[in-house]
Amino acid sequence: MKTFLTLVASLTLATGIAYAGCGKKDTTTGILEKYDATAKALVIKGADGKSVSLTLTPESKVANVQGLVGKQVKVISEHKKIDSVTAGS
Repeated sequence: MKTFLTLVASLTLATGIAYAGCGKKDTTTGILEKYDATAKALVIKGADGKSVSLTLTPESKVANVQGLVGKQVKVISEHKKIDSVTAGS
């Protein structure tokens, strides 16, 4: 019985650790400083003055990123991979 309870407890803990907050979406707002088409990367300068580099994926919902360089953007990402980019804040 002790072995069974130990096994159940360890599986419960392992499941909680594996979840680790996945699915959490980060919102980054700021000015789009740079777009690198070959690396598919964006550099966004936030209001605090720090720059953040994020990567575009084939699933990213983005239209005309080059036209947004130098403008205020709102980026929704997960693990530094972009889900969507919209103009304005």
